[in-house]
Amino acid sequence: MNREEMLNFWRTVVETMMDGLMVVDADGMIVSVNRATELMTGYTREELIGSPCTILNCDNCSASCRPSTGFSCDLFDAKRLERRRCNMSRKDGTILPIMKNASALVASDGSVTGAVETLMDMSEIVERDQRIASLSSILKSKDSFQGIIGKCRAMQSVFDLITDAAWSDAPIIIYGESGTGKELVAAAIHNLGRRKHGPFVKVNCAALSETLLESELFGHVKGAYTGADKTRKGRFELAHKGDIFLDEIGDIPPSMQVKILRVLQEKEFERVGDSVPIRVDTRIISATHRDLPERIGKNQFREDLFYRLNVIPIRLPPLRERLEDLPLLAEHLLEENRLKTGKDIKRISEEAMEMLMNYHWPGNIREVINAFDYAFVVCKTNCIETSNLPETIAGNTRGPCEKHVREVQGERELVMNALRRSRGKKIEAARLLGISRQALWKKMSKLRIKHDFSTKS
Repeated sequence: MNREEMLNFWRTVVETMMDGLMVVDADGMIVSVNRATELMTGYTREELIGSPCTILNCDNCSASCRPSTGFSCDLFDAKRLERRRCNMSRKDGTILPIMKNASALVASDGSVTGAVETLMDMSEIVERDQRIASLSSILKSKDSFQGIIGKCRAMQSVFDLITDAAWSDAPIIIYGESGTGKELVAAAIHNLGRRKHGPFVKVNCAALSETLLESELFGHVKGAYTGADKTRKGRFELAHKGDIFLDEIGDIPPSMQVKILRVLQEKEFERVGDSVPIRVDTRIISATHRDLPERIGKNQFREDLFYRLNVIPIRLPPLRERLEDLPLLAEHLLEENRLKTGKDIKRISEEAMEMLMNYHWPGNIREVINAFDYAFVVCKTNCIETSNLPETIAGNTRGPCEKHVREVQGERELVMNALRRSRGKKIEAARLLGISRQALWKKMSKLRIKHDFSTKS
């Protein structure tokens, strides 16, 4: 490769760099820039070359250029590589966060002939950090407990029980419907307890077959079964000195129930294919959406295991029983999705909020999260409307409303018939309805029934 080819090679390298590259002379004047510098600063190459490097107004730069003192720069004085994070002013006045790497160019006689700088655009990293900080502040808000949102009395009782139970080594079982946040509760127990510096191992018992579950929980030795080409530790062994979370414990088969009972009673187990007992020090936190006493009655769950697991029960209320927390959840999810997606959706309409409040939420908190994820995808304005909610919610809120209207109409007709039969006599109408006279007056007021019947009492 001759000299001209070599120059073209390096010119291509410099021009295709993602980071900006700028060379200044001993007087701080820009003598060369690459294409990335033009894109980052908004200035053209012609505007930058021949201008002082102070044109970029970096807020963490020691360079200065004054008529009285001339050009000065700490970098030139120190003659060393510097790495600084600073904010640079672009041509249009906007601020761009950058990471600047600068190195003085020193001649053989020790004199400084200039400097070379690389400029890395940090805007995406800064934006990510800001989002993380905002999400962190949401989770740490006064209405949040270890990332669990809720301020109703039922949830405050749950939070108190979590705090008290966290320091115990006794088994804890979390009851709750799917989507109520059982895994979050288990994590909160671990993070608040004395075992927080140990491992927190999670196992979804319902997601594995009986054979896989046994190997997953207790491990196996090499050659224990086809495909077991090496010895492997199980989740119980990995959870030593920490907590193990057994989700959906109510779905494990009877043979596995016996093995887990042994771990609870004797604190030891054997790997699959081995007879050497392994002792383990771990606290068991389990969870289920099943009615375990009912399963005991059907011989689907061992009663002795139930009593071993059920030492500290924590029951999570379904969302339909704590609807007063729904506006709070909506507010948090609105802010969280706004930060994650970057979409400027700031509120939810009253009609949409009323629709959410009238829905029965069979999927609980998980369904609320999914609903807001969907709404943020389809919403084109800064406000979530009823049309932006999933059809499952919109369709199922109309049914109960229509049913309520029919019930009110039916009750009104019953009262009207009683009043007609009694010719407006309230005592007689109340007797026909099987209620007190005061109760009749209340119904008439609620149902907006006028009192002007032919005969009054």
